[in-house]
Amino acid sequence: MPVHYQFSGDSAVSIAASVEAGIRTGALPVGAPLPPIRGLAAELGVSPATVSSAYAALRQRGVVETAGRNGTRVRDRPAVGGRAGQVLPVPENVVDLSSGAPNLDLLPRLGPVLARIAPAPVSYRDAGVLPELAAAASDRLALDGIAAEEIVVTSGALDAIERLLVAHLSPGDAVGVEDPGWANLLDLAAAMGLRIVPVPVDEAGPTLDGLAAALAAGVRALVVTSRAHNPTGAALTPERSAALRVLLAAHADVLVIEDDHCGDLDDVPLHALAGVTPAWAYIRSVSKAYGPDLRLAVVAGDAATLGRVSGRLRLGAGWVSTVLQHAVLELWGSGPAAVAVREASAVYRARRAQLLTALSHRGLDGYGRSGINVWLPVPDETTAVARLRDAGWAVAAGAAYRQLSPPAVRITISGLADAQVAPLADAILTAVTPTSGRRSV
Repeated sequence: MPVHYQFSGDSAVSIAASVEAGIRTGALPVGAPLPPIRGLAAELGVSPATVSSAYAALRQRGVVETAGRNGTRVRDRPAVGGRAGQVLPVPENVVDLSSGAPNLDLLPRLGPVLARIAPAPVSYRDAGVLPELAAAASDRLALDGIAAEEIVVTSGALDAIERLLVAHLSPGDAVGVEDPGWANLLDLAAAMGLRIVPVPVDEAGPTLDGLAAALAAGVRALVVTSRAHNPTGAALTPERSAALRVLLAAHADVLVIEDDHCGDLDDVPLHALAGVTPAWAYIRSVSKAYGPDLRLAVVAGDAATLGRVSGRLRLGAGWVSTVLQHAVLELWGSGPAAVAVREASAVYRARRAQLLTALSHRGLDGYGRSGINVWLPVPDETTAVARLRDAGWAVAAGAAYRQLSPPAVRITISGLADAQVAPLADAILTAVTPTSGRRSV
């Protein structure tokens, strides 16, 4: 469907600004095509090279993407604030299984925790990582075999990944990213101007052939999800972890970033890659287990890598609030909080198993070894998502997470009730069955 928008500008900078303005106001929605370079150049009275430069800058900032013969279009999640970047609301009569978020009712209660902390005021000079938080984090990571002599604290896992990539890579460098993989990470890498090299993922994590191909392609960094992989629920097995370590050990120049975002919430053992290369970082976030508003992740790694991240942090945000650090420390030491996390983990494990079993009984093969999501291959994402929405279920289309992997949908099970599992599975079966009555998956 054609989009009618009045582009403007007489330089690459002003033309790019015009496109961004259209996206912010919603005049250029997600997927909207931009005019052909020569056509827009003639319309604006500038050279094709000027328009080409504007489009290149927009691609580097993660605003638009090249769609082959279909030209250039607005990205699914453009790195521009405004209406285009907002999530579509889920109607009241539709069950939201699309969010990728934990169940808020299963989170530890923060009120008693906040009432118990009474941190003293800190000055700019004294602010930073609380020594007691660093010590507690090191002890907790040591239980999983992660040596953490030093700890850096960031505002969540994605903030840590961004700081790590900025510290080691430059625009145009190649980074290995799981396929399918975390949508936010794909958008971040695009906005940073990095060249994304997809690494296929199965239930045991990144595949050996996929990693070997990425290393041969010259990736300078690799981002791996240890467990509770978003969107597939994959988790590194001991065998896969050992095999990946062998491959990575021969590439001392690659930064290995390990994202263990579910951390305490996860119900499968950790088989980490930490320390396999000289430059490495292991990230454990608290938001899934203790609350999305707790924007804190602890990062362990080699001294040089942590020094770079800490240095860049001081030049920007400075530090993560010590009040927040005290709250997390209190949560880690709270018996009721620990019980709440264990109970939530058990609920999520049961929900995954119930849904996967229900799907299997209907001839559908879903995936989800850990975490709060189930990944289900489908013949057509648009049709499946639309039919499910009409039936009262909102799931996420896999397009935001995929690069080269086949179509699928992501189903977040955190808010799913026992009584909803069978009706959901029936609705999914109907959604992937052609109207002729013959199912195609």
